[in-house]
Amino acid sequence: MDHPPLPTPGGRPILTPRLPSTPRLPSALDQRASAVLREIVEQYVENGEPVGSRTIARRLPLNLSPATIRNVMADLTDAGLLFAPHTSAGRLPTELGLRLFVDGLLQFGELTEDEREAITAKLAISGRSMEETLTEASTMLSGLSAAAGLVLAPKSEGPLRHIEFVPLGPGRALVVLVNAEGQVENRVIETPPGMPPSALQQAGNYLNNRLTGRGLAELRGIVATEIAENRTQLDDLSAKVVEAGLATWSSEGRTGSLIVRGQGKLLADITQIERLAAIQMLFDRLETQETMLRLLELAEGSEGVRIYIGAESGLFGNSGVSMVVAPARNTANRIVGAIGVIGPTRINYGRIIPVVDYTARVIGRLLG
Repeated sequence: MDHPPLPTPGGRPILTPRLPSTPRLPSALDQRASAVLREIVEQYVENGEPVGSRTIARRLPLNLSPATIRNVMADLTDAGLLFAPHTSAGRLPTELGLRLFVDGLLQFGELTEDEREAITAKLAISGRSMEETLTEASTMLSGLSAAAGLVLAPKSEGPLRHIEFVPLGPGRALVVLVNAEGQVENRVIETPPGMPPSALQQAGNYLNNRLTGRGLAELRGIVATEIAENRTQLDDLSAKVVEAGLATWSSEGRTGSLIVRGQGKLLADITQIERLAAIQMLFDRLETQETMLRLLELAEGSEGVRIYIGAESGLFGNSGVSMVVAPARNTANRIVGAIGVIGPTRINYGRIIPVVDYTARVIGRLLG
């Protein structure tokens, strides 16, 4: 279950996962503790360094002594919201502390009209393919957020113009699909052992003869019926190639392409060598279909931005990263992709949330 949505600058809600063990601040210290926690998180986001009581005392307008602030910090540490990274007196927020900050203390900015126009203009440049536009969106998100930008593009579902099967070696073939707008989608399929190139050519000819004006779902139904009723001249090998190729793009498969730019920025805050392996695992998983499906699942059921801190998304384990993701919806309000950023837990949530929210809406209109 989710927390009640918070309004974003664009009018859509922010939805964040409910944690079963989210701590509550001691009631007698709510005001002070909230102010101290907010200051520590904001300093952490800005420079990543532990924050001490004297620094907080100088910055807070509450006229609290360093000794009083140390007591508040001790209470926050006991509640699991802060931790001491080493023997210094400074503190950093835990993932639970960041979650509490995002849920109730976060103050996010609003994009200016110039910023909105700049994003729209950058993505709406004519004369380039949709893949180029989505790549630009991912690169733009990375630049604006100082994190890795990701765009999950949908599979092709409109009418097809051409299908071709290209041998890649024993047991594998590349399927090249061109839709009516000229956009190209490539997939790799497994082929039967010992299959001759003629079977690939026969499969391509068979499908191309049935493409005109048909989308993938309709084409798949026609082919399935013809094969089941033995109304084709395909041999067994070619029939298997056809079925494998169409299954790659079936509506049940929900595959697409995941475009990620700026992965190197995820390494910028790495100070512990043991985290390198976790980040490498994250890079590897970003390229898998499992990750794409999970990203869509995380975006679906949400009208707005979702924020996942650390392991909350179930995607990357305890790799010390956060993800901000929003669904891209077309004019019919159907989800056609997902937009987001992945970065260290000290990403600037207040800045990134409105950027992701607005970019998702622009991409939704373009994909509509």
